[in-house]
Amino acid sequence: MPVFPLGAHPDDHGTRFAVATTSAETVEVCLVDGTADGTGGGLTERRFELREHTFGVWHGHVPGVRPGQRYGYRVHGGYRPFEGLRANPHKILVDPYAARITGTVTDVVAARGWDGDPMSGQPSTVDSLGSVPLSVVTATDAAPRPPRPDVPWSETVISEIHVRGWTTLHPEVPEAHRGTYLGLAHPAVIAQLQRTGVTAVELLPVQANAPEPPLLERGASNYWGYATLGFLAPHAGYASDPGNEVAEFRYLVDTLHAAGIEVILDIVPNHTCEGGVGGTTLSYRGLDAPAYYSLGGSGHDADITGTGNTLDAGSPTVIRLVCDAMRHWVHAYGVDGFRIDLASVLGRPRSGPFSPDSALLTAIAQDPTLSTCKLIAEPWDATGEGYRVGGFGVAWSEWNGRYRDAVRDFWRGHGGVAELASRLTGSSDIYQLSGRRPWASVNFVTAHDGFTLRDLVSYERKHNEGNGENNRDGTDDNRSQNHGAEGPTDDAGIRAARQATARAMMATLLLSIGTPMITGGDERWRTQGGNNNAYCRDDETSWVDWTRTDETAAMEAFTAKVAALRRESPVLHRDQFYVDGEVLWWDPSGRPMEPGDWHDGGRRTLALLLADYWLLVLHAGDEPADCVLPSDHGFDPVLDSTAPDGTPADTTPLDAGATVVLPPRSVRLLRSR
Repeated sequence: MPVFPLGAHPDDHGTRFAVATTSAETVEVCLVDGTADGTGGGLTERRFELREHTFGVWHGHVPGVRPGQRYGYRVHGGYRPFEGLRANPHKILVDPYAARITGTVTDVVAARGWDGDPMSGQPSTVDSLGSVPLSVVTATDAAPRPPRPDVPWSETVISEIHVRGWTTLHPEVPEAHRGTYLGLAHPAVIAQLQRTGVTAVELLPVQANAPEPPLLERGASNYWGYATLGFLAPHAGYASDPGNEVAEFRYLVDTLHAAGIEVILDIVPNHTCEGGVGGTTLSYRGLDAPAYYSLGGSGHDADITGTGNTLDAGSPTVIRLVCDAMRHWVHAYGVDGFRIDLASVLGRPRSGPFSPDSALLTAIAQDPTLSTCKLIAEPWDATGEGYRVGGFGVAWSEWNGRYRDAVRDFWRGHGGVAELASRLTGSSDIYQLSGRRPWASVNFVTAHDGFTLRDLVSYERKHNEGNGENNRDGTDDNRSQNHGAEGPTDDAGIRAARQATARAMMATLLLSIGTPMITGGDERWRTQGGNNNAYCRDDETSWVDWTRTDETAAMEAFTAKVAALRRESPVLHRDQFYVDGEVLWWDPSGRPMEPGDWHDGGRRTLALLLADYWLLVLHAGDEPADCVLPSDHGFDPVLDSTAPDGTPADTTPLDAGATVVLPPRSVRLLRSR
């Protein structure tokens, strides 16, 4: 009998089930019917032993099982925590390959596989059926997906978006669709993305997820979704009709594609929602913890993710799961790419040293399907060993954390201009030697993890008290500024300075060589009230406010103008690094910059002439400054970041050698005549 594919696959006569576990002694597939009554009752269960065991996979065919049938697995075997073995048939387990998952964790005690103590205690005898999610048999849609937009990397502008948070408050989206896949597919939402020049949405995790044990214990949720339960299943919580999430997500992808917008999924193949050994047993831990997790000494989970557990990138079981899951999203839904959360973990088999040639990273990069997708690495994990900006292979683009830090430092008056110069021109010092192009640098100033753009210029310290962790969570390295007041203020001067600095940073981002990523909502002047780690805040803290004000309208218009300038000029989105002579670094005094200028830590102005065509001038000083233009060019003013919508107040052509006044915290873009 064929063993593969893994998962539940219906045919004309029933369903073939296959699940990987090398340590089990017996595996039962459990078919669940009825309705839970809230106390663990109301459900009935039929158990079928999977008698075939081939190559570490337990499999078998159950007649009469049709799509829509709920099911789970029960695993019998060793319970020896100090060896990492935690088989407990009292726990019904989600299929790692489930294409749909239904239900939530309603009883954290029932979800635990242990009683008394996670290491020295006994296995729990509380049956978890009725208290944990279940898998659902799902028919395969064999219809071919429509063509993908295939936007070139050099023309890509990414917006990082949360499915729920983006439309929960959107007044034009029907109430029943707000916060859902269908809400994100609404014409008004897509038109907004198009107006601001977005060519790809990078969706925070849409794989089925569940809160980690500490959140479960205090009744909170993981709003961001970085707590995966099922790597192949769309999250039912984002469906307007839970149970219809497969069709709704497919509709979202097709609708965005029809508008020319690509879909990049943020996936989390570095850990799961089960937490550490004191956590829950929902799937992987109960199936075969040593095959799925990187285990440290004495059966404890190795933790290089900061979440309590780490998937073992060296395990054949994990390598297959990750690659199969990614291919599933491409074949079943037509997604265009992936951003890999804490991607350094994938290069650290058994949580060891990092290698860009690790088995899992190599498997993804050489896969005939995945190699045609946009692949973006978050090139770090929760340890120093994992910080690997620039360290991934040629198939990968990377979130460039050095770009973020350089831009933030420059606009708050720190660090001079040398670091910024490299970041503006594609970070060739990081990516060129490996043979990658400028677009391998995914440039960003803000992301979901950290301050919004508005908060970056409004707060100098985090304000995460509402997260329930006594403000201990979230980074303290924000490189932010508040311009004289912490948080909201009625001071018109402070508000104007904040907006000017924010526009300057947005212009810097969109006019840099590389792939720009905007945090969705930054173009609408969104605030989180100084919260830089709103991972558990499924409320107005995280949701995008669509109320239109003068400030939101101005920032939106400014973003759209700069994005249009980028789109219309190949010089501003080139796909090759500059060579000698194509960039002239210009000193505001009226001469080319000299070697010693780069070591001036107090320099607050940087000007560069790009391909003899665009003059880009950035001035981060608190006072106005003069800039003498090159003497062999006349220029037309095109962009002035001090104007709310970016349109220069005076568009009179400027003569060669003219002097222009740079306002504080400003970006000027001039076109050579």
